[in-house]
Amino acid sequence: MFFDLNVGNLAEPVSGRSWNREEILGQVARRVARFQRHGLARGDRVFLPFGNSLEFFAELLAIWKLGACAVPIDARLTPFEIKTLVAAAIPKLAVIDHLTEGMVTQALAEAGVPAFETTDTGSEEAQAGLSQLDDDALILFTSGSTGAPKGVVHTHRSLRARWMGLRDSIGVEAFARTLCLLPTHFGHGLICNCLFPWLSGKDLFITPPFKPEIIMRLGKLLDDNRITFMSSVPAIWKLALKLSKPPQAKTLQRVHCGSAPLSAHAWNDIRTWTGTRQVCNAYGITETGSWVAGLSDADCDAEDGLIGEGWGAIIKVMRTSDATVPLNPADECQPGESGFVWLNTPALMKGYFQRDDLTRLAVSDGWFLTGDIGAIDERGRLALRGRERDEINKGGMKIYPADVDAVVERFERATDVCTFALDDEIYGQAIGIAVVLSNKDDSTIRALYSWMKSHLAEHKMPVRWWVIEEIPRTSRGKINRDAVKAACANIAAIDLNRILAGENT
Repeated sequence: MFFDLNVGNLAEPVSGRSWNREEILGQVARRVARFQRHGLARGDRVFLPFGNSLEFFAELLAIWKLGACAVPIDARLTPFEIKTLVAAAIPKLAVIDHLTEGMVTQALAEAGVPAFETTDTGSEEAQAGLSQLDDDALILFTSGSTGAPKGVVHTHRSLRARWMGLRDSIGVEAFARTLCLLPTHFGHGLICNCLFPWLSGKDLFITPPFKPEIIMRLGKLLDDNRITFMSSVPAIWKLALKLSKPPQAKTLQRVHCGSAPLSAHAWNDIRTWTGTRQVCNAYGITETGSWVAGLSDADCDAEDGLIGEGWGAIIKVMRTSDATVPLNPADECQPGESGFVWLNTPALMKGYFQRDDLTRLAVSDGWFLTGDIGAIDERGRLALRGRERDEINKGGMKIYPADVDAVVERFERATDVCTFALDDEIYGQAIGIAVVLSNKDDSTIRALYSWMKSHLAEHKMPVRWWVIEEIPRTSRGKINRDAVKAACANIAAIDLNRILAGENT
């Protein structure tokens, strides 16, 4: 399974292009021959500064058949960032496509990396032995493109362990016709949304990532292609629920949402829109091959931050976040007690590329420190409370920004929100909030304030508010709270006291 090339069909519903299995095998064989002409050998690394296309997947399989390692990177990186990653990974070759910016190609050339067009294959075909299980298969950079790059290395063994864990936990039937709206340069979109179903023989439909014009017609896209499964992130749903008509064909059998835990309110909205109750938070960490936990059967009551059970993984919640010493069973949290989430899985990364120092800070005797705060309930289900670094310490009281976000998301006139820590001379930290509102008049702000007062304890109420046009997000659709805080530092906060006083005048 997975490496016998019994792949499904590939399609690009936006462009209308598609390849069946026979065409895919031919495309891979021509790329194997081309790589051989360029001297690609086992252990070499290949940069792929493009993705979300038929050709991307053919390049990936050709690289693997030669025992080499693929390094997908964000095509939107600056030349400086490209050169930084080249210096870290030292690729032998790079493959580009017709959309690759000229400055990216120039940066690769200046860094001494030969690059060629993905369609430049020639007609010669060649076969090659499959990669060995412990060969490096992927390097996925999660940070450091402007400084010290942090590249997650997965071998074929760890990837296969992830896919087999998913097959055993949730099966492959619901993935018959899978849609990927996510970028293929990081774990969620590539390893699980795309490769798990496609290498299991299921059909894969790929679109350019995070295109508003595509998400605005998501319902029709699902119907026209009879999609049975899609994965997503909250940013997709904030737009789709507002602007796209729901699908009518009722073909969806399962929907995942990752990158940030869903509030119960958003969860139920997605269920209503998609027409299936099989909607769940898919908890994924790049270092563990993405989806590592969720609900195998999602037909249950929605709860804020609920994840579920491990998928090919053991989950522990501990009182310690020190990876430099072995975990002590005495430090394990009781059911319902919040602590640090640790994972043990055969899908764990090999390590951070040439950064053993970072690996030692994250892995303790096979256990991976996620950086997430969570709790396991009496039924053995994980629920997330937030990130350790997001935790706000207000005079010794611990506040999780996700708790505040979940309340604001329920307010019908709020379209996006991000809560973050502020420096405070008295308490050490206080709470700030940036919110996007459909109507920014004073009455809406007063209504939101009243809503929050009725749903949040006093110590969780933000002390400074910013009403902005858009919440900044990363290329993966995630919120970086520090980045939002930095953006707000250049904008005047609203005069909340004046607005609230206007209620009584």
